[in-house]
Amino acid sequence: MDKVSVLIIEDTPAQSDALVKVLLSNSYEVAGVATTYSEALNLFYANKVDVVIIDIFLNGNPEGITFAETINVVPNASKPFVFLTSSNDRQIFERAKLTRPFSFLMKPFNELEILYAIEMAVEKFHDQNDVFFSDEQDTVISSEFLFIKKGKALKKVHIAEIVYIEVEERYCNIITENEKFVILISLTKILELLDTSIFCRTHRNFIVNTEKIIEIIPSDNLIVLSGNHKAILSDKYKNLINNLRILK
Repeated sequence: MDKVSVLIIEDTPAQSDALVKVLLSNSYEVAGVATTYSEALNLFYANKVDVVIIDIFLNGNPEGITFAETINVVPNASKPFVFLTSSNDRQIFERAKLTRPFSFLMKPFNELEILYAIEMAVEKFHDQNDVFFSDEQDTVISSEFLFIKKGKALKKVHIAEIVYIEVEERYCNIITENEKFVILISLTKILELLDTSIFCRTHRNFIVNTEKIIEIIPSDNLIVLSGNHKAILSDKYKNLINNLRILK
């Protein structure tokens, strides 16, 4: 499980230090702290960033908005971001709003506001609203990662590393080659969000990553997966065999 990486764009040391303290104390990773537009772009492209916290004004100019506009128009570069501001200028607000931020925070901020803003940004960016405040789900699923709520922070798991998923009532056991994660999500919901060209149901309680299949043994209703993991293949789903190369 990886830490969610946050880039901070803030030119006031007291504010950036406070943000770093909040993030590190809640198990987030800080990708860097930028104080100018150009520095922000360099850090953004040089690091794997999941969320950006952006001060609207950098050195007296609304360069934070310019940064947001830039990452929005570059193909595949957009990431969820949150604006920080102490300004009450309506024109600046309207320009900032056009960049489709996922939250606005007024300075001075507090710890919970920052943590909630990050959660909301991840949810809205991946079109899965109110996940972390519901009793039905604790995980946002993107094309590359699971963002899992653990305590007051978010953790992420690479979807490509998942070997199989075993369902137990309202919970799913996410099995990678080396780790196990338990998330609160229904089988129906997780099937809606996963790429069905890769993840396939093999039993009422099992979903496997077809790229991790080593061998299928129909006579034993068994699928052998990488890392010496095993999953059940029920009669209902044996048509899976027709679409896969079977190793014997």
